[in-house]
Amino acid sequence: MSIDPITLSVIQSGLQQVCDEMDLTFSRAAFSPVIAEANDRSDGIYSAEDGSLIAQGAGGLPVFVGTMQYSTRTLIGMIREGRVPAPEPGDIYIVNDPYLGGTHLMDVRFAMPFYRDGEIFCWLSNTGHWPDTGGAVPGGFSASATSVEQEGLRLPPVRLFKKGVLDQEIYSIICSNIRVSEQRIGDVKAQAAALLVGAERLARILDRYGDDVVCESIGELRRRAAAQMRANVALIPNGTYRSLAYVDSDGVVNEPLEIRLAITAKDGELTFDFAGSSPPCRGPMNSVLATTHSSVYLAMRHIFPDVPISAGAFEPLTIVRPVDTFLDAHYPRPVSGCAAEVSQRIAEAVFAALVEALPDRVTAAPAGSSGNFALGGVDPARGAGFVMYQISGGGYGGNSDHDGLSNGCSTIGISKAPPVEIMEQQFPVLYHRYALREGSGGAGRHRGGFGLDYEIELLRGHATASFVMDHGRFGPQGALGGEDGEPNSVTVWQGGTAIVPEHLSKAQDIPLEPGDRVRVKTPGGGGYGDPQERDPALVAEDVRLGRYTAERAKTLFGKAAAGL
Repeated sequence: MSIDPITLSVIQSGLQQVCDEMDLTFSRAAFSPVIAEANDRSDGIYSAEDGSLIAQGAGGLPVFVGTMQYSTRTLIGMIREGRVPAPEPGDIYIVNDPYLGGTHLMDVRFAMPFYRDGEIFCWLSNTGHWPDTGGAVPGGFSASATSVEQEGLRLPPVRLFKKGVLDQEIYSIICSNIRVSEQRIGDVKAQAAALLVGAERLARILDRYGDDVVCESIGELRRRAAAQMRANVALIPNGTYRSLAYVDSDGVVNEPLEIRLAITAKDGELTFDFAGSSPPCRGPMNSVLATTHSSVYLAMRHIFPDVPISAGAFEPLTIVRPVDTFLDAHYPRPVSGCAAEVSQRIAEAVFAALVEALPDRVTAAPAGSSGNFALGGVDPARGAGFVMYQISGGGYGGNSDHDGLSNGCSTIGISKAPPVEIMEQQFPVLYHRYALREGSGGAGRHRGGFGLDYEIELLRGHATASFVMDHGRFGPQGALGGEDGEPNSVTVWQGGTAIVPEHLSKAQDIPLEPGDRVRVKTPGGGGYGDPQERDPALVAEDVRLGRYTAERAKTLFGKAAAGL
C-alpha cells in the first residue's frame, strides 16, 4: 500500500493531537500542583507488538520518551510470559517499579490496551509525578536513602482498573502507604481520564482512515524518522568524541561521581559507551537502564529537534550497556535522583562530547537540575497534613547564535515551576523572594542564561525539608572557551542561624519551625566561546540592566568590557 504524502501528514498530526489532548486532559483534571500547574507528566501511543513509541505529546517530558517505551515493552513481555494477568477491555495497569522501565517511584505510569475488533491495536500510556509515594521523607526524594524501600511504595504492574472499574482493594493498599492519600483520587482519575480521551480520539482517526491505512502510516513514519536521524547524525565526522561530567555526590558518600562518555560516529550511526564511569553508589543517584537510555535520546532530541518523536528516531543510536556503573542500577539500589538529576548529567555529557563536532547545533551546558525541594508537615490552620513539592528552572547554555535563556525549564522536560500564588494558597508558606539570579550565567562570547533565586518561609506548624538537587559542587560546563555557570546554592535559616547542607544541594529531614526560611539559587548556564570576543554593546547592556557591576564585567569579559 502506498500512502500519499498529504494523508501521511494528516495522520501524523492526528496521532500527535491525540497525545496532546491526553496531556491537556491530565493537567486540567489533576489535583496536585506538580501535575496541574507544573505539567510534570507525559502521554503517548505505543506499539501492541513491542511497545515501541508511535507518538508522544509535544507538551510531555522528553525524559519519558525512552522510559515509557521501555516500560510498555516490559509490560507486554510480562503479560506474554504469564507473569502479569492478561488484559480485558477497560483494564488499566499501574506501575512505578524503576527496574521495570521506569525512573523514580514518584513517576507513576498507567497503561491501557486499545482494542479494535476484539484485538489490541496499540497501548496508550502516561506518566504523572505524584507528590508522594511514601518512604522515609515527604515527597520521596530521600537524599540519604541506601535502598529503594526507603524511597517509597514500589508497585509492579497490576490492574488498578478492571473493566473500567477502580479496584478499591489495590487502591486502599496504595493509600495506606502514602501521605495526603485523600488527594490522590483526583490525580488517579485524571490519569485514567487522559487515557480514555486518547482512546476516543484515536478511534475517530481509525474510523475515518481505516485501520490498514493508519498502520501503514505508522510504519512509514517510523522509517522516515530513522532516515532523518541518520541524515542528521551523518553531519558528525566519523570518529570518537569523549567527555566527562560530574554528579556532586550520591547524598551518602560526599564524593563526586563521574560520567565518562565516548561517542563513536560512523556512517550515520552513533554508539554511546559509558565505560569507566563510577561504580554503583550507596545513595539515591543511581540510574536505571531505561532512564540512562532515555537521557541519551533526549540529548539527541535537543541537538536535532526537527526529527519526529518516534521509535525510528532512536534506531541509529546504540547504547552499550554500562554494566558495573551507577548508570545501570539493579534492585535494591536507591534511584530517586536518577530521572531528575543524573539524567541531566548524562545529557550534559552528550553535549560536551559533541559540541566541537557540531558547534552550530550544540550548546554549552544548561543548569541541569530539576531543583527538587520537598516540604512536608501538618498545617494547623487546616488540621491536615501537606506535602509541597517545588521544582525550579535555571539558565540555559550559550550557543553559537545567542545568549542562553534565563530561568528555563530543566533539560529533561518542559515542566515549569508552579505559580507562587498557587503554592502560597495551598501550603503554609510565604515566598519572600522569587527573582532571576543575576550574573549567574557563565561568561562567553554568548554568556549563559541566569538561574533562579527564591526564598520561602514556613508560616505555621512544623515541617521537614528535603532536597535532591545537583550542580552544587561544579557549575554547568562552558563550551569552546566559555566559562562554567554558577553552581547551585542552598541555605537554610533555623532560628536565625544560616546552615549550608554538607552535601551542598542534597539533604533530608531538616526540621523547620514557623519563621524558618529556605533560600535556593539555581545554576546559571555555561558560557559559549571566548568571553573576550563578546560584543561590547552586549556587555554594556548587561551592566546597564544591573546584571553585572562594571568591575565584575571587566573581570569576566576583559577587553570586551574595556569601554565601561
